[in-house]
Amino acid sequence: MLSYWRLHKYPILFVVGSILFYASFGYDLARTDFIKLLTLFAGLFFFLVKLMQFEKWNFKFLLVAGILFRLVFLFAEPNLSQDFYRFIWDGELIKNGLNPYLHAPNDLIGQSDLGIANAQELHTKMGALHAKHFSNYPPINQVLFVLGAILGGGSILGSIIAMRLTLILADIGVLYFGRKLLQNLNQSTHMVFWYFLNPLVIIELTGNLHFEGVMLFFMVWALYLISKKKWVLAAPVYSLSIMVKLVPLIFLPIFLKYFRFKKSAIFYGLVGFGCLVLLLPLYSPAFIDNYSETLKLWFSNFEFNASIYNIVKKIAVIHYEAKPWELIESYGKIITKVILVITVLIAFLRKNNSLESVITSMVLVLSCYYFLSSTVHPWYVVFLMGLSLFTKYRFPLVWSLAIVLSYQAYSNPDYKENLWLLAIEYILVFGFFIYEMIGRGSKKLYFFKKQVNL
Repeated sequence: MLSYWRLHKYPILFVVGSILFYASFGYDLARTDFIKLLTLFAGLFFFLVKLMQFEKWNFKFLLVAGILFRLVFLFAEPNLSQDFYRFIWDGELIKNGLNPYLHAPNDLIGQSDLGIANAQELHTKMGALHAKHFSNYPPINQVLFVLGAILGGGSILGSIIAMRLTLILADIGVLYFGRKLLQNLNQSTHMVFWYFLNPLVIIELTGNLHFEGVMLFFMVWALYLISKKKWVLAAPVYSLSIMVKLVPLIFLPIFLKYFRFKKSAIFYGLVGFGCLVLLLPLYSPAFIDNYSETLKLWFSNFEFNASIYNIVKKIAVIHYEAKPWELIESYGKIITKVILVITVLIAFLRKNNSLESVITSMVLVLSCYYFLSSTVHPWYVVFLMGLSLFTKYRFPLVWSLAIVLSYQAYSNPDYKENLWLLAIEYILVFGFFIYEMIGRGSKKLYFFKKQVNL
């Protein structure tokens, strides 16, 4: 024991320091205290870099550390997001035989016989936007919500713990299949720990109960099966990823060159069939209209942590006197078409004849989507960063640190953003992105490798 301490003294201290920082983050942080939030996040990222420098090949040590970091949050109520109240509400609805795609919370809350545990508290705390709209979370998300409601036994904290344990298991799944996929791609298996120990992942997924990790788990599992030439088995797993969040839908055209036409047609058919099967239990004639209405709202009515959109908005408002609420709606309609064009171009202009090339194309498509989007919540970057670890690109890893600057908006009751801080965030991200795109010669990533010992 003493010899182990001598060999691993500093990493153990880094783990202890991380646990204390995560405890402070989970139990003693008001999201309005941006300076404390920034300090804790930066400190945790520093500990991550140091752990990777000292122990990147020590699988058991880093596995235990990552699990301990997550368990710190086990009894904490999420403090950076109120979305979990809607998650529990949807789970309670399904548990009571009601379809969350057909009933908005505001339409139900007045019913005396509703039978939903903690209904008033959930309705009040989920926020006005959630309360007046139908659910926009796909079926597998809903399965996890109802599982949390059942295991929670009518307790909000119980449901939080149940969902949190599910998210921890999903991250362990990402680690398991991620290492196997990296091995099949002839890449260093330790790279997956940049995901497993990443503060953004731990805080936003385990801490704040966002389900990007579950989506990534199914995606990495599907990619692993594809790497083993088991693409037929990969199709239903890919469907599961889509039915957690819809994001993987935009990647489907990228497989056309990799599989060739015949296999692609079968793969797309199996994925589509899998999605339909998963959707059927909650389907009704009104589902399509209600779900489309809610998705349209999410794409064209919100703005947060945007990059290119903020530039467009400044120009449009100052020089063309555009009305912001009309601009964002028009912008949302245009961007969906632009992303579709970009996806098709990347699918057909890049070779995409190897799985690594396919994953790289996914990273580029998703990056373009986020760069153009009017809303980029911090947890969105988790999926991008996770995928990037199977490629040569590291700018999403830089983004997983820089995005902490967007949390400044949480310190204001009206979520007013500091555009100077967003400018710093995106200068770092775009700067590293451009550096990787055009500077990939013999000096590629030399500075970054030297500093963090990738």
